[in-house]
Amino acid sequence: MKKISNLELQRLLEQGFHVSEIARKLKVTPGCVSKRLKALKAGVAQNINLHRAGELVEKKVNAIEQLQRINDHANELLDRAMQVVRGEVDPDPKTPEPPQDVALKAMKEIRGQLKLQLEIFQALYDMTAVAEFQKEVLEAIGDVAPEVRTRIICNLQKRRIIRSTLELD
Repeated sequence: MKKISNLELQRLLEQGFHVSEIARKLKVTPGCVSKRLKALKAGVAQNINLHRAGELVEKKVNAIEQLQRINDHANELLDRAMQVVRGEVDPDPKTPEPPQDVALKAMKEIRGQLKLQLEIFQALYDMTAVAEFQKEVLEAIGDVAPEVRTRIICNLQKRRIIRSTLELD
């Protein structure tokens, strides 16, 4: 069987040729061209999904960095308030609240930030665990029935593309 180049196939498609015309030009069957097109589309869909997953992880990482900055500022406020409470430094005359209240508010904020960071880490861990489980299941299915594995992957990719299209609208 003749191997069809992705670039050659893409070029012919861009020139407006249909499957049967491409098959004649490449001296292969229309079924061979269709199969190659499906594989090419699946690869493109997988790349799109991987790109979107990367964006999601990047957003979560950026959220964690932002939470860390907020946490750092809350810790600075807490440290300063505790220094005032212990009498190590004089209170700031521009701060009308007692240092104990400032310390308690900073502690509450830090607790909230830690809880939120934990939730983000848990979500990332869950996403990783699901991906690992999915990979193991698909490999096991592929060992028994490769065509079923391929069909499952195609169906999952179609659903992801449909979902991502709906989310964009």
